[in-house]
Amino acid sequence: MSNDFVSVIQPTASDPDRKRSARALPVLPVRDTVLFPHAVLPLTVGRDSSIQLIQSLGDEKTILVVAQRDARQDTPDASELHQTGTLATIHKVVKMPNQSLFVFTEGTERIRLGEFEQRTPFLTASYELVPDNDAEKTPELEAMQRNVVSQFQQIVAASPTLSDDLQTIALNIEEPGRLADFIGSSLPFLTTADKQELLETTDVEARMERLNKHLVKELEVQQLRSKIQNEVQDAVQQSQREYYLREQQKAISKELGETDETNKAIEELRAKIEAAGMPEDTKKEALKELNRLQRMNPAQPDYSMTRSYIEWLAVLPWAKSSGKQVDIPQAAAFLDEDHYGLQKVKDRILDYLSVRRLKPDMKGPILCFVGPPGVGKTSLGKSIARALGRKFARISLGGMHDEAEIRGHRRTYIGAMPGQIIQNLKRVETNDPVFMLDEIDKLGRDFRGDPASALLETLDPAQNGTFRDNYLDQPFDLSKVLFICTANQLDPIPAPLLDRMEIIELTGYTEEEKISIAERYLAPRQIKENGIDGDEPKEKDHKAGNGVPVAAVSDDRGDLLSGDAAVAHSTAESSPEVPESQLPKQTAEPKIIFPRESLGIIARHYTREAGVRRLEQLIGTVCRKQARRIAEGKTETLTVTPEVIREFLGGYKVRVDTEIAERTKRAGVAVGLAWTPVGGDVLFIEANKMKGKGSFQITGQIGDVMKESMQAALTWVRSNATKLGLDEDVLKDIDLHLHVPAGAIPKDGPSAGVTMATAIVSLLTDMPVRPLLAMTGEITLSGNVLPVGGIKEKFLAAKRAGVKDVILPIDVKPNVEEDLTADQIEGITIHYASRIEDVLAVALPHTMNELKKDTEVREELVHQAA
Repeated sequence: MSNDFVSVIQPTASDPDRKRSARALPVLPVRDTVLFPHAVLPLTVGRDSSIQLIQSLGDEKTILVVAQRDARQDTPDASELHQTGTLATIHKVVKMPNQSLFVFTEGTERIRLGEFEQRTPFLTASYELVPDNDAEKTPELEAMQRNVVSQFQQIVAASPTLSDDLQTIALNIEEPGRLADFIGSSLPFLTTADKQELLETTDVEARMERLNKHLVKELEVQQLRSKIQNEVQDAVQQSQREYYLREQQKAISKELGETDETNKAIEELRAKIEAAGMPEDTKKEALKELNRLQRMNPAQPDYSMTRSYIEWLAVLPWAKSSGKQVDIPQAAAFLDEDHYGLQKVKDRILDYLSVRRLKPDMKGPILCFVGPPGVGKTSLGKSIARALGRKFARISLGGMHDEAEIRGHRRTYIGAMPGQIIQNLKRVETNDPVFMLDEIDKLGRDFRGDPASALLETLDPAQNGTFRDNYLDQPFDLSKVLFICTANQLDPIPAPLLDRMEIIELTGYTEEEKISIAERYLAPRQIKENGIDGDEPKEKDHKAGNGVPVAAVSDDRGDLLSGDAAVAHSTAESSPEVPESQLPKQTAEPKIIFPRESLGIIARHYTREAGVRRLEQLIGTVCRKQARRIAEGKTETLTVTPEVIREFLGGYKVRVDTEIAERTKRAGVAVGLAWTPVGGDVLFIEANKMKGKGSFQITGQIGDVMKESMQAALTWVRSNATKLGLDEDVLKDIDLHLHVPAGAIPKDGPSAGVTMATAIVSLLTDMPVRPLLAMTGEITLSGNVLPVGGIKEKFLAAKRAGVKDVILPIDVKPNVEEDLTADQIEGITIHYASRIEDVLAVALPHTMNELKKDTEVREELVHQAA
């Protein structure tokens, strides 16, 4: 509330006007208030110390009024008060009902606090008077005084809270210092800090300058406020004026039989509603909203929202279908043209189309294509739309968390819109498109709802005939839509949603299928996309056959032609006797050639995937390298040879022919087959032993199910040690370690049981597993081999890895015969096993001749690879 301690300033020869007090006076701290000399100020006194101060005064009602530095302090000490204050006289004290005092004080002189002589129960301090430093009244000071008075009069005249009498009082004050104090105490917009600064300024001219700045600033604020008020008032008046004029215009147009633009728009909406073919209840609701819109003022906020809602209802394809007759042979040709293989999927699609031809009003099935990335799930949906002659719509569901993305927002929210289903139907303009819901297994959920649950109504043939979007709030028939979902795996899809879909698996491609796909689709597409298909870019100043620039050639309709079309058109005009069919056609050869053998090298030694996405990326890399060579001036056609592949793509990344043979040349290593969300893969199981006390260690970041399979395999080996030609206590003095590389990848599942048992037996009998052999199957403690899933994916992974022999459970034989084609099985011998003894009979050599033969096979594979 006050300054730090300041000693009493002694009068000096240079400061003769200062007068030091001979006694101390009580100090009254005040908050957010500054008392100026010659000003009367009512004060409310409520602190106990301040009340005691007032009550202790005798006949002489003189005190020192000083402002606090911090108004939040309830008991300020000497250091929390400003140094400069006012000597004041108390004229009247009124006791209030709440025990506080209402004190009328009049300031007399500026003072500066000296030493504090008493601190309790209230402050007392010595002081010295600080008279104004009155300089000679120069013309500059007089001009400043007049300017201050003039500005003060303007402020008082413009302020509704200041009395007009203040102008008269200010005109009658001649002393500049007293005038500055009067105006400073009368201005409500000055802060406590501003007033304290004026109080502390003893130089009159400096005080007038500071006051002048505050007055100028306040005048600018008042002028700006007045300007804003006038603009707002003008805008309101203009709005009212426009409203009256608009109403008059409506009345005049009505009398003349004319309609304005708003009425025209409403009539257009009415015509769209009549032509939309919507159900009767929906039409009734649309007309009701339209009549409500007609009564609205276009300036109302609800006008645009209501109009948007009606427009959505009017433009939706309620009764507009593609109406095309299904041609089954043509559809089959389209599917074969767009996709290689996938015969089972194509058969299912043609079955659906056949039923659709016989029963056009059938409810659309919900197909779900499940498979690893890059096998053609999305592109297959486009081919189905092409075969059906329908429009194609697609929504990517990956990462979608908001239920409103599916079912829309309610119209009560600002910026509400229909969901993606309705938006796409508006876009394709038919009610029977092929609708693809991509990545349905990657749906999310949060506080905004569960999109998977919102899809239940969309994908249920028994319910989607009355699908209700939150924005439209009217039923829309989705039964004619052919919904196709895609997913990489089925586990994340909720069971109720999965129950409404027909699952079609796309497991992956063999090497031969990949080569054929690359030859027919991938390589031509990448050659065209990278600009090396042989078509030279046409320059703008290139001349046509008759010397006319190509860019300026147009046909009879006035449409501009360019490129080859312009050349052909101009040539035909210059030689009318030559038929257009006999004009020479420009043919262009691609600047790169991919032999089938080279595509096989890329597929075999640079990719290990179920799909063909990585294969297309590598083909694109080779094309970009050739594009760079052409840009550098090497324009000759490039034939992609093995040497070119090594130069562009580096060394082989995958050695499918030798990896299995090299890793199984020592005992204790067996090859299993695993299923992953991106397709099948080979899985190596390694076993090793060391001198110990019979402990068993398992590593490789494996799950609980696989750990149990390892324990079951070890138990079977120990219980059948005699049958295997081993000592019953073979594990008594050794420690066994079973490891599943790669250690950074989590692995789980029971299908590696037979592989683990084979690896342990191979280690203990010191007989390496046969080269190029892989297996899968679950093992029981009694030695039975149980069936496992993902047989097709695992079998294709084995073929990609160069496996020649595969051991499968006997119970999966029907799956093999149903899911695998003769081309896929070709080159691989399948061995079926019902017990682990059957597996060991195939997997391990039993004579030295078989072991020698296996060694020769491994050496031959390594030699060929080198």
